[in-house]
Amino acid sequence: MIERVKVAVVGVGNNTSALVQGLALYRQSGSLVGIRRPMIDGLGVGDVDVVAAFATSEEKIGRDLTEAIFLAPNNFPRLNCDLPRAGVPVTKGLVDASGVQRVAAALAGAEVLLYSAPSGRPETAQAYAEAAHTAGVAFINTTSDPVARDPRWIERFEAAGLPLLGDDLASQFGTSVLHNALLRLLKERGLTLVSSYQVNLGGTEDFRNLVENPNTKKQSKLNALPGADSVEVAPLGYLPHLASQKVAHLNLEAQGWGETSVSLDVKLKVHDPSGAAGVNIDLIRIAASALRNGRGGQCAEATSLLKSPPGTAI
Repeated sequence: MIERVKVAVVGVGNNTSALVQGLALYRQSGSLVGIRRPMIDGLGVGDVDVVAAFATSEEKIGRDLTEAIFLAPNNFPRLNCDLPRAGVPVTKGLVDASGVQRVAAALAGAEVLLYSAPSGRPETAQAYAEAAHTAGVAFINTTSDPVARDPRWIERFEAAGLPLLGDDLASQFGTSVLHNALLRLLKERGLTLVSSYQVNLGGTEDFRNLVENPNTKKQSKLNALPGADSVEVAPLGYLPHLASQKVAHLNLEAQGWGETSVSLDVKLKVHDPSGAAGVNIDLIRIAASALRNGRGGQCAEATSLLKSPPGTAI
């Protein structure tokens, strides 16, 4: 029997709640609903164990992971599954680089570190990357803060034989994925793009944080879109009553044969944390497989799951 992947998570927010609950649900039900890749190099969706968790919220530190994921301000709904205690107490996370050695020591036994804290804290993201490098584990950056597309980090992880995946995951079926598909469809059908925009509204803490600290998020979204020169990404909007749901509005204006006009408006409504977990489960297994096979640095098979992979703008 293949050995389960041991993953440590940074951030005990909605995305981690969706991942932890989903792992329990799929193990118990055997369902394949919402699964993109049931197996990756012999690793199934249920072959992942969370063995460590880091957070900065005083209310979550010291709590069992399965308790902490339901504490406010988390608002991802409870899934229909039994959730036994994980036996994983939430550990105090980093606020700067001073605790790197402490976190590296706490990663003993882990294979993958999933960085799923809020975007807009590049120094913190790099501190966790340093901890992963020190501990000898793979690092996944799900935020828009540049780490995995920074040539300096790529070189260090390659030299150490450690996988480095990121930056900024492309949600399983989110605004960027849909917008990208529509823009490519226009081009494939021979239409000329005149202009396009997207508006994103959400009610999670990540949305609230990004409204206050947009930093690299807009650039990361544009990295995921072809023809970005004609695309406008509106500032994110935080609406608490949406809870874990995201509402996106897309518009595309184009010209067809004879320069006649074509206009398309689309509304998308999804649970944002589910979209993250549906991609994270693949990134975790890709990273673990690469680590076990001695492949350091970036993993080409992860590129389609990311908004800002290596080679894109910072």
